[in-house]
Amino acid sequence: MDTQNLKAFVEVADLRSFSEAADRLHITQPAVSKRISVLENQLQCKLFDRISRSVHLTEAGKALLPKAEQILQSVLDARRSIADLQGEVSGNLSIGISHHIGLHRLPPVLKTFSKRYPNVHFDIDFIDSEEAYEQVMHGKIELGVITLDPTGMDPTINSPLNQQAIWLDELVVTVAPDHPLTNNLDADIATLSEFTAILPGLNTYTGQIIKKTFQEHDLNLKVSMATNYLETIKMMVSIGLGWSVLPRTMIDETTTALNISDLTLSRTLGYVYHRNRSLSNAAKAFVQALQVTNNRKPEH
Repeated sequence: MDTQNLKAFVEVADLRSFSEAADRLHITQPAVSKRISVLENQLQCKLFDRISRSVHLTEAGKALLPKAEQILQSVLDARRSIADLQGEVSGNLSIGISHHIGLHRLPPVLKTFSKRYPNVHFDIDFIDSEEAYEQVMHGKIELGVITLDPTGMDPTINSPLNQQAIWLDELVVTVAPDHPLTNNLDADIATLSEFTAILPGLNTYTGQIIKKTFQEHDLNLKVSMATNYLETIKMMVSIGLGWSVLPRTMIDETTTALNISDLTLSRTLGYVYHRNRSLSNAAKAFVQALQVTNNRKPEH
C-alpha cells in the first residue's frame, strides 16, 4: 500500500476537501482524486461520500483513518531514527507557528537556524495557537511555536503535551490617541467595561486570559467584534472603533497604551510537543535555537 495514497486520504479526511488537500500536498486535484481511487480499489471499498460540494468519510473511511495515521507516523519515525543515528541535523521539520509569533518573534531565529542547518527543510503552517495544539496532539506536526495554553502551565494537570515557555509577552490596554479613555487618568477595569472593546476571540488563549480577568471582577465585556488576527485588531483600534488588549511590542504612534491601575496582563509564548514523540535532531536543534533567543539554558 503506497504511503502517498494514505497521505492523500488523511489530508482529504482532515480538510474535507479534495482541492484543499491538493494545495497542502502541492499536487493537482486530479492527482489527489487518483490516489484516493487507487486506495479504494486496493481496499475494495468506498472511503468518501461526495454530497454536493461536501466530502464525508464513509464507515470504512472512519475505520481506516486512525490506522492510516499510525502507518504514516511509523514511517516518519523510522526515517527520523535512521537520520538521527548518523547525528545529522537534516530532513523535514514540521512546525505550526502562530501568526503573531511568525511576524514579531521568529524571523531572526529562522534566519540564523537556516544558515546554520541548510539541510533542514521547513514545513511551516501559520495557524492559530489552538489549532497547533490539536495538530501536535494528533502527530500532524512535530512542534508548535505559539501562545501557550494558560491552563497547561499548571504542572498538576496531566497532559500528553509538554509546553516550554520562551517569551513573556506583556499585554497592555490600548486605544486610539483621540479615544475618550486617553483623558481619564483614573481609569480602572470597571471603567473599561463601560466602553466598546475589540478583542481576540474569547475562545483563544489570549481571549481566555482577558475574559477570566473580567469575570474575576464580576464585570461584563462590551465586545463589538472579535478576530484572532492582532494586526487587524490594532488597525481597528487605531481608527477609534474601540479599546483592546495587545502586546506592548505592537504599540506605536497609531495607538496609545493606557495605564489601568488594577489591571496587569501577560501571556506566555513558547513551544509545545508531544511527550510520547521523540524529537528529531532538527527539532532538538530548533528548540535550542529558541532557548538561546531568551538566554535560556538548552534542555538535555
